[in-house]
Amino acid sequence: MIERKLILFEQPGAQNTVATLQAARERAEELGLKQVVVATSTGATALKAAEVFAGLEVQIIGVTLQAGVWEKYTPPQPDLVQQAQERGVKFLTATHTLMGNVDTAIRVKFGGLPPTELIAHTLYLFGQGMKVAIEVAVMAADAGLLAMEREVMAIAGTNGGADVALVLKPAYSVNFFDLQVREIVALPR
Repeated sequence: MIERKLILFEQPGAQNTVATLQAARERAEELGLKQVVVATSTGATALKAAEVFAGLEVQIIGVTLQAGVWEKYTPPQPDLVQQAQERGVKFLTATHTLMGNVDTAIRVKFGGLPPTELIAHTLYLFGQGMKVAIEVAVMAADAGLLAMEREVMAIAGTNGGADVALVLKPAYSVNFFDLQVREIVALPR
């Protein structure tokens, strides 16, 4: 049996970013994790992760929103991305695994709920950050950016920033159901 600390935030949101990243760093260090995937729209969360994880030998991968939704939401900010890259962060912009892909286009045009969006909405039962943390880890795996035999710390948030940190056994999207959530480090209540 393992007993450990779980951070539960009273409210979701960006105000939890530093605490989430600090808890993620602490657990990554305890487990000897070498790879961290961070959801980051503008690059700000990836830059903050680089600052919090400084001195720890981990590869940080910042996953942005796909370019097709930048106009609706927000694109990466080149200055923030550059600052994070100077601190060793790799960035990925790609099609979203669960929502925001061809399945979404079919739903919008013809109706119905595609299987990937059903999975996404099921994960939303645990909060937006839970769905996004899993999604960005799968996106990083599909891009060949993860060592698949190693666990990964996946970090995401609710409407900006970070409020979820998970330890995952990663999987490619073609093997999505092999993914395992091994630990929840932080989560909004």
